[in-house]
Amino acid sequence: MDFDIKKEIQDFYGDLAKKKTNCSCSNICRVERNYEGECLDDIPEDAIKTSLGCANPLVFAELKEGETVLDLGSGGGIDVLMSSKFVGKSGKIYGLDMTDEMLQLANSNKEKMGVKNVEFIKGFIEDIPLESGTVDVVISNCVINLCECKTKALKEAYRVLKKGGRLRVADVVSLKPVSDEIKKQSQLWSGCIAGTLPIDEYKKILENIGFKDVSIEPVHIYTKEIINGLDFDKSLISEENLEEMNGAFA
Repeated sequence: MDFDIKKEIQDFYGDLAKKKTNCSCSNICRVERNYEGECLDDIPEDAIKTSLGCANPLVFAELKEGETVLDLGSGGGIDVLMSSKFVGKSGKIYGLDMTDEMLQLANSNKEKMGVKNVEFIKGFIEDIPLESGTVDVVISNCVINLCECKTKALKEAYRVLKKGGRLRVADVVSLKPVSDEIKKQSQLWSGCIAGTLPIDEYKKILENIGFKDVSIEPVHIYTKEIINGLDFDKSLISEENLEEMNGAFA
């Protein structure tokens, strides 16, 4: 790569936090598409406006009262704040993010909502600042694809989970190969496209780490119309590139 992926991601999402806008993922990450209206009750407007995920991981997270939950790449805090409702006062939710602007926004949203079982912490998902075996559920929403060292990040998720803990991730994956020209575009990394893994490779990494009963289910297919709606400089790719990406991601 001829650019620093981590810095590119920090700068891009830091800018979104300052603007309090979404999103990098076109209509795939529209809040109204991913979350039912009643789920957003009591969630601060700024958390909703900066929702940057590609789905709603809480739908399949099966959170229970009293559980400890970690959100990898928590952004403005929407999934953390929603999780706080499920685990109750006896539970605990950690939101981990590497971007100062997002952490500032998330803490502001936490104060607005008045929740006491939430803590936002600064760090990298490849080096989680929590002790081993302390978390019941690790969730993440359209973040693993942004990480250059995905195996390391997933190993860290495994490390902090208690025995019998759960990993519940919404992410973008590759359905077919694309050219290096596409993979090397920094703006397509920020847009959750260039850093994606093929499903088989993703599954193999998880199984090799030690995760059991691994299941990856594609839901929303990225058509060229959706990709064309991503927040990136369209002059960076050709019409041939766009055709190549049509249906290549989900």
